[in-house]
Amino acid sequence: MQQIINFIFRNKNLLLYLFLLFISLAFTIQSHSYHQSKFFNSANWLTGGVYKTSNGISSYFYLEKENQKLVDENMRLRRIIINKDYNAEVPVDRIKLDSTLMDYTIISAKIIKNSYSNLDNYITLNKGSKNGIQQDMGVITPNGILGIVENTSGKFSRVQSILNRKSNLNAKLKNTENFGSLIWDTKDFNTVQLIDIPRRIPIKVGDTILTGAASSIFPENIPIGTIKSFGLDVSKSSYTINISLFNDMSNLKNVYIINNTNRVTLEELESATTNGK
Repeated sequence: MQQIINFIFRNKNLLLYLFLLFISLAFTIQSHSYHQSKFFNSANWLTGGVYKTSNGISSYFYLEKENQKLVDENMRLRRIIINKDYNAEVPVDRIKLDSTLMDYTIISAKIIKNSYSNLDNYITLNKGSKNGIQQDMGVITPNGILGIVENTSGKFSRVQSILNRKSNLNAKLKNTENFGSLIWDTKDFNTVQLIDIPRRIPIKVGDTILTGAASSIFPENIPIGTIKSFGLDVSKSSYTINISLFNDMSNLKNVYIINNTNRVTLEELESATTNGK
């Protein structure tokens, strides 16, 4: 308290001046509409700027929450679209209402570790078996195919990326029934290869490549990429096609895990048919 009193006495002239200045400004603003208008405009500009900055800061911290809402909404829409393609003759409204027609379920997740420059690349997700994720589920992004779940723990999943020497997926040319095997030659993380497409099939640079129907893991027609270049393997009379991926494999965040609820049944049927032969 004594320090405050000493401060007032030391600066009494300055404080008196500021007090009188404040009083004079207040009287001036109150007695002249022009000055009053300028004062309130300046005050509004200042407080508006403060509110805008404050709102910007608040919005930044809520970005993750809002982004998750968008991911969830996209997941629901993607689930409807995938099942509509699978049940081509069934109206969309019935798919949404009839759970027995939901052959594919979808779980959203985030990538917490991504490798793309190794010979065998893997991706770690922030969800695992406690979230319903199991081995051999397909993983996609909003842009296209990503890989297959290799193993899980309670809270995390490890995905074998399509950028892996062991990766071998069924893929086809858009609007055709001609399919081959999608592999990776380890040279470029944004380019994979489609092999075993017969030379009689007309292809051109820019054609779209999608997932094929001969897979129990991925739905048909999930985007993969476009033809970048191709060459003829004379010994096999088939093309080796370089595919430019829709995904930027070095910049991935949100993913969707796809579960084919009929996969086990289909695999058992295929196994029984093969053993029967």
